[in-house]
Amino acid sequence: MKDNESIKDIIVCDHFEKVFNTSRGPVKVVNSITLTVKENEFMVLFGPGQSGKSTILNCMAGLEAATSGSITVNGEKINKPGPDRGFVYQRINLFPWLTVMGNVEYGPKVRGIPKKERREKAQYYINLVGLDGFEHAYPSQLSGGMKQRVGIARAYCNDPSVLFMDEPFGHLDAQTRYLMQEDLMRMWEKERRTVVFVTNNIEEAIFLADRIVVITNCPAEIKKEYDINISRPRCHVARDFLSLRKDISSIVDRTL
Repeated sequence: MKDNESIKDIIVCDHFEKVFNTSRGPVKVVNSITLTVKENEFMVLFGPGQSGKSTILNCMAGLEAATSGSITVNGEKINKPGPDRGFVYQRINLFPWLTVMGNVEYGPKVRGIPKKERREKAQYYINLVGLDGFEHAYPSQLSGGMKQRVGIARAYCNDPSVLFMDEPFGHLDAQTRYLMQEDLMRMWEKERRTVVFVTNNIEEAIFLADRIVVITNCPAEIKKEYDINISRPRCHVARDFLSLRKDISSIVDRTL
């Protein structure tokens, strides 16, 4: 990678806060987050459940508006979703009436990309996630891991500069989760994107991240950042992996 001084800042959060108005009054979920994410960086937001990580992600993606402060992506202030930002959810939200090909090509189709061009592009990403041969299958015919592969291919096919991933493997069984982590790393190394990934699984965070940002209990604040200088591919039982796991575990807030 380039020297950090020469790498472009893609996402810039400047003292952004998020407050939700509820029947019990205002509830602050995010408290003064200042953070940058660099071009092609794989950054993981890690912290306990219900800490506000997903709200941070939603605000970065433009799905929620910041109450105060600012968030910019590629220099533009964010106040709504946009095609430059892809999103992969934990709960798979494929269109059940569309095939794998139909789901993956959906974004380019909406943007008016000619059929031949978008089909070729969709096929490339279908092959990249290992689903060649399933182009005509419907979501109901796929396993959970296969559905999530379709979701990742669909996000990449829309050619976003930033990809947001909200615990995308959280509902999968352990073996499938490990395989998906390995496949995601393979894709990211081949098709670089700026990625912001939310998880409350410490092994997943260390396996994937260039940098881990540890979040406190709600209201979310940044507790500590870790640059991960472990070479890839990473081994879960290697000494440096386990040492970092112990260090991060010691500072994470207990789940509420």
